[in-house]
Amino acid sequence: MNTSNIRRLRLNFPFINFPVVLRVIGLLLVIESVFLLVPMATCLYYGENDWRAYLFTMCVTLSCGGSMTLIRPRSSSMGKREGFLLTALVWIFFSIFGMLPFIFTTNGALSVSDAFFEAMSGFTTTGATIMTSISHLSHGAVIWRSLMQWIGGMGIILFTLAVIPMLNHSGGMQMFNAEVTGITHDKLRPRISQTAKSLWLIYFTLTAILFVLLVIGPMGKFDALCYAFSIMSTGGFATSDAGLSLWHSDYIEIVATFFMFIGGVSFSLIYRAVHRDFRAIWNNDVFRFYLLVIAVFFALFVINIVLQGQATSIKSVTLDPLFQIVSLISSTGFEVGDFGHWGTFAISMSMFLMYFGACAGSTSGGAKLDRLIYMLKNSRNEIDRCIHPNNILTVRVNGRVIPHETVSKVTAFLCLYMFIIIVGGIILTAMGLPLVDSFFSTFTCISNTGLGAGVTGYGGTFAIVPDAGKWLLAFIMLTGRLELFTVLVIFTPSFWKK
Repeated sequence: MNTSNIRRLRLNFPFINFPVVLRVIGLLLVIESVFLLVPMATCLYYGENDWRAYLFTMCVTLSCGGSMTLIRPRSSSMGKREGFLLTALVWIFFSIFGMLPFIFTTNGALSVSDAFFEAMSGFTTTGATIMTSISHLSHGAVIWRSLMQWIGGMGIILFTLAVIPMLNHSGGMQMFNAEVTGITHDKLRPRISQTAKSLWLIYFTLTAILFVLLVIGPMGKFDALCYAFSIMSTGGFATSDAGLSLWHSDYIEIVATFFMFIGGVSFSLIYRAVHRDFRAIWNNDVFRFYLLVIAVFFALFVINIVLQGQATSIKSVTLDPLFQIVSLISSTGFEVGDFGHWGTFAISMSMFLMYFGACAGSTSGGAKLDRLIYMLKNSRNEIDRCIHPNNILTVRVNGRVIPHETVSKVTAFLCLYMFIIIVGGIILTAMGLPLVDSFFSTFTCISNTGLGAGVTGYGGTFAIVPDAGKWLLAFIMLTGRLELFTVLVIFTPSFWKK
C-alpha cells in the first residue's frame, strides 16, 4: 500500500490509526517469512523440488512485510478499533501468504480458492481439507500444514505480543482480548507481553514433551514433529491418509488423548499448575465441568457402542470412545476407524461436543463450556423468577458474581453462533450442496473441528464444495476462531463512525 492510499484512508477515517495497523502487520509478515524456513529446509533435507515454492513465498512475504514496516505512523497508540481491525486482518494476511506454497508447488498445485481454504483451515486449527489424498504431498507441505496449525493454536497476535514488547504500551490489551478465546481475560503477569511469553513458553514446552513421547513410541521423528504440532494445537491435520491409525498403536492413542485433553484446558490453569497452585485448578468450576462432560459422554458412548454391536474388544469400549470424545470436545477432529459405524446417536452426541468445545483460554474451538455454564445458571434463575419474580438472583462462577452485561453478551454470542450456522447452511444449499452437508459443513467450520458429512464423508474432504462455498467457509472458520465479535464488529456501521 503506497503513501497516497494510506493518506486517503487517514482522511476518510481519521479516528482509526491505519499506519500503525499496517506496520504491525508488516512485522508479523516478516515473522511468517522466518517460519517458512522450516518447510523449505525440510524439502532440501529430503531432496524435494518444492523448496523453490517456499523460497519464493518467503521472499515475497519478506519483501511485502519489510515494505510495510517502513511505514512511520504519527502515533503508535492503538485503541479498541485498531485492536479488532489488526486481529482480523493479521489472520487474513497470514492465510494469503501462507497459501502461496500450495499454489506454486510442483506436485499437485491447488487453485487460489483451494489454497486459501487450506491455509485458513490450518491457521484457525479447523483441520478441514480439500485434499482427497495427502500421500502425494512433499514433506515440506506436510510440515507446513502442521506448523500453520501450531502457530494459530496459541494465536498469532499472542505471539506478536510476546516478541514485540512495544505493543505492551500500544493496544496490547485490546489485541489480547480480541484474539484470546473466552468471556473474560485475566493477565497472569503485570505486563501483557510477559503474559504472552509465559503462555507461549508453556505451549512450546508441552509440544516438545509430546514430540519426545511420540518418538519413544513407534512414530518416526518427522511424523512425531508434525503430530506434536497438530495435536497440541488441537488442529487435526495428519501426515498420511491413514492418520494415527497407520501405526495401530495403543500407546500413540493414549498419548494423543492425554495431550488433546490438555489442549482443551485453559492455559491460565496450566500456568497455575506449573506454579504448583493445584487448588485453583480443582476449585475451577469450568475445569470440573469439563471432566464431568467427558465422563458422562464416555458412559453414553460405551452404552451406544454395546447396543450397536460394535463392542468387539476391551479397547473398543475403553480407549476408543475416550479418544473420540476428547478429540471432538477439543475440536482436534481425529477419528477412530469404527466411528462411522457407531450409529446416528453417536453422531448427535458428537455435535453437542463440537458445538460447545472445551474450556475458554485453550486451543480448542467451539462456543466453550464456560458459556454453557453461564447459560445453564442464568436459565435456572429465569425459571426460578417465574415463581419468585421479586427474588434477586445472580450467576456465580468460580465464587464470583458474573455481571449482568457479561451474561447478556454470552446469550447474544450463542444466538449469533446458531444464526451463522443457519445462514451459512442456507447459502450452501443455494450453491447446490445437499442439506446435511450444507449445515454440517458450516457447523464443523465455525466450531473449528473440520469433520465432514454426507457426500464429503466422515473424515472426508471439502473438495466437492464450490469455490464460492470455500470462501464462505473460510470466513466462517475465521469468525469461529476469533469468537464472532472480533470479526463481526468490523461489519457494523458504528465501527467506522467516530
